Amino acid sequence: MASSPLQEIFAPASVAVVGASNQPEAVGGMLFRNILQAGYRGVVYPVNPRWKSVSGVRCYPSVDELPEAAELAVVIVPAPLVADVVDRLGRRGTRGVVVISAGFREIGGEGVAREAELVARARAHGMSVVGPNCFGVINTAPEVSLNATFSEDLPPRGNIAFVSQSGALCAGILRYGVSERIGFSRFISVGNRAGVEESDLLRSLGADDRTDVILLYIESLANERRFLEAAHEVSRHKPILVIKSGRSPEGERAARSHTGSLAHSAQDRLYDALFEQAGVLRADTIGELFRQAKVFATGARLHGSRLVILTNSGGPGIVAADACARQGLSLPPLPDRAQERLRRLLSPSAAFANPVDTTADATVHQFTGALRDLLALPGVDGALAIATPVGELQGPELARGILAARGRGVKPVVACVFGLVDLSQEVQQLEAGGVPTFTFPEEAVTALGSLARFQQRRARVERAGRPFAVDRAAVRRTLRAAGTAEGTVLPEFSARALLEAYGVPLPPAAVARTVDEAVRSADAMGYPVVLKVASPDISHKTEVGGVLVGIEDAAALRAAWTEMGARIAARAPTARIDGFAVEQMVTGGKEVIVGLQRDPRFGPVLLFGLGGIYVEVLKDVTFRLAPVSRAEAERMVSSVHAFPLLQGTRGEGPSDLEALYRILARVSQLALEVPQVQEMDLNPIVVRPAGAGAVAVDARVVLGPSARSSRPGPRASAAR
Repeated sequence: MASSPLQEIFAPASVAVVGASNQPEAVGGMLFRNILQAGYRGVVYPVNPRWKSVSGVRCYPSVDELPEAAELAVVIVPAPLVADVVDRLGRRGTRGVVVISAGFREIGGEGVAREAELVARARAHGMSVVGPNCFGVINTAPEVSLNATFSEDLPPRGNIAFVSQSGALCAGILRYGVSERIGFSRFISVGNRAGVEESDLLRSLGADDRTDVILLYIESLANERRFLEAAHEVSRHKPILVIKSGRSPEGERAARSHTGSLAHSAQDRLYDALFEQAGVLRADTIGELFRQAKVFATGARLHGSRLVILTNSGGPGIVAADACARQGLSLPPLPDRAQERLRRLLSPSAAFANPVDTTADATVHQFTGALRDLLALPGVDGALAIATPVGELQGPELARGILAARGRGVKPVVACVFGLVDLSQEVQQLEAGGVPTFTFPEEAVTALGSLARFQQRRARVERAGRPFAVDRAAVRRTLRAAGTAEGTVLPEFSARALLEAYGVPLPPAAVARTVDEAVRSADAMGYPVVLKVASPDISHKTEVGGVLVGIEDAAALRAAWTEMGARIAARAPTARIDGFAVEQMVTGGKEVIVGLQRDPRFGPVLLFGLGGIYVEVLKDVTFRLAPVSRAEAERMVSSVHAFPLLQGTRGEGPSDLEALYRILARVSQLALEVPQVQEMDLNPIVVRPAGAGAVAVDARVVLGPSARSSRPGPRASAAR
């Protein structure tokens, strides 16, 4: 068998089933029978001291007595015995292990120690481990034909790979695959992921010639950063679809910035950001996951967003049109010449816009002829054919007609056939011919939308930008002076020094300890100015009256100084006051926020959104994992609801988006190079009109002793 990633798991020359059994209902009995019945092309050895043979195959009392080292072992013994069995297998030379047994980390307590011992034993021998507490693995490739699971259902052979963290879900999905004729290439239950995890499997499946579509069911990721790297690499040539259930636990400590607060309250949105950057398509339901997979499995690609809908019933066409709007697909109007051809072909009562409604009296010839003409239009990228079987428009002739109309064209066609009669024959015929078929129009449109998004992501050209010049001496001085104890809040002018070292634009400012100093500074920089309290104990200055804007002259500044002092004394009597900052006032722009949160799982996360005091209320924000490329910065900015405000509206010109992209890129570089920065808010950043730049008006930086980012846990993997 040809060498491939994780071959010892998916294409072993020999398999030992440790814990094989003759008891029909025992897991070891079912799994061993499944290997035999699937027609496994290698050599299989049952191991169990209780039996002389299992299912007619000679059984060995221990792995030490096997006639050769099995390349893969499937272990089904009580949890306390697993580590010793793995050690014995490793000494014999076994390279891969699938541990079905439960009773490890998932039960806590002694199970955690048990799993750590399993990992240590496997790692000592360089073994790849799937599990423990897993359902098993399947490889339907004809030269392998391995079903090392305890499911009685073996799905048809196909080009879809499925990876799941839920063993119970695996059993249901296999039954679903059989009933819905969904063919699988590989099927993997990862269990506790003590060894092989999602990123390993993505790379293996990415290299598998028999896998064209990769599906993942995940509840969490073993390592978000490894997943990002692997998925970004594989999704360039194969679609990866994921359903993510559950939510990450909140951070280990309360956030002290807007960014930290928003990140901790929206952990699931961090996964959205991860999937977006990795080129992964996210489904909301298991049904949606497999409906989308069914379209991808045909090899169809939607190279644009222009769709045509052909229906013999107006209602379903309207439902499909609404779904197109939700999916970002367009329904271009048909050219006059195309409409004229349709008029000659169809009934006078037909509708010739888009959707095209043939009405219920259409024949198969008329319906499929219209489909052929629509697919030939240069302004159409794909088609949805909706047929409610009535009159002549039903039966095998309908399926043959749709397939003939599609012909050998590259434009994808999906079908929706539904009614009160049995349509299984039509559905089977269409899907056998490569036209995926759906029960309801909105399901079909959602699948087409996923095709379009995949193509858009593949078309992205990501160019690594050159790093910005940095005053590293200034960075070192700032960190040395501040210290990096957990939760250290940089004084505002120290935060300014750090940001200026990275080239983030800030307005002129000075800290004054007396009102006379404040006036002299304001006179030098020019009015109007802003007065801010400078205190390491006040996170959000506006909440305690610590910001006064629009100060026009020296007299107003003296009055503001007195007023602010009184407010702070009343509202934050215990706060340490370093003085008051006088800052040149920035006017004439839109307020946004750029933030950084060093998440314990995701590492450095950037935030962008509508800025100001209401950011946590409006929550019009988006996240990305650093590093952020120029193209990713553009997508980040354009994804928030407030983006039209930055583009210009109601006679206003556009904002300086280029300057904003540069700030995002500079903060991304800082996030990677200064791991002591735990949280940061640049709020607000005033984005001026195009060409006038963007300025960070206020900055808050929280330091810590080191970067707290996603770390790999103990694992015995295939990496050697």
